[in-house]
Amino acid sequence: MGNAGGADDPAVQCVARHVLGMIRDGDKVGLGSGRASHAFIVALGQKVKEGLKIVGVPTSEASAKLARELNIPLVELTEDLELDITVDGADEVAPNLDLSKGWGGALVRERIVAAASKRQIILVGPEKMVETLGVRGRIPVEVIPLACGFATRKLKALGWTPVVRQANGKDFITDNGNLTLDCTPKEPIKDGAAARKIEAAVLDIPGVVDTGLFLGTCEQVLIGKPDGTVEVRKRS
Repeated sequence: MGNAGGADDPAVQCVARHVLGMIRDGDKVGLGSGRASHAFIVALGQKVKEGLKIVGVPTSEASAKLARELNIPLVELTEDLELDITVDGADEVAPNLDLSKGWGGALVRERIVAAASKRQIILVGPEKMVETLGVRGRIPVEVIPLACGFATRKLKALGWTPVVRQANGKDFITDNGNLTLDCTPKEPIKDGAAARKIEAAVLDIPGVVDTGLFLGTCEQVLIGKPDGTVEVRKRS
């Protein structure tokens, strides 16, 4: 989950504290993955210790483990459960608040939890704000292992360069038992319309489980600044 969730990063810490003001007693909360989410879960755990009554649904095994260590009550995502809010991070945020996610490897569960929520709030530092998606170099695609070779061929035909993600000298395996193809676009994705077109083409490949393109999913992005201030951007 990164360096203790960005414990020494003032930008991460200030957005984690800021978003706590959106959490109400009785809320059902999606717990994201990554450094900013780690900082939020730690801050939320302190509020739970002080008496805040919430339940959480984690987006990764790492987030679940942290929440249990902090005594945050966890529940299963059942048919009848609608979450009030999900707090997560992102790897890129475009001007229209489209996102790329998944560098941490939890994109499928992040998608499911976000879709089950009334609101998705994204926490980032200023370095994640980009003019267009794909600028920072890679867009992850999760595939079932059997489909890896076939999906690689199809992704190359779309103009992307896929590489199987490695961890500790071996193929990185997601919490769902799948592989991740980190895809470098030939050029950054031009705009929101182009992002939606390429997302549809990638999802159309048999064996692709999901992509790191999160288009139109978030309500607000909170941008933490090194001086401890927070800029709030809302979807228009």
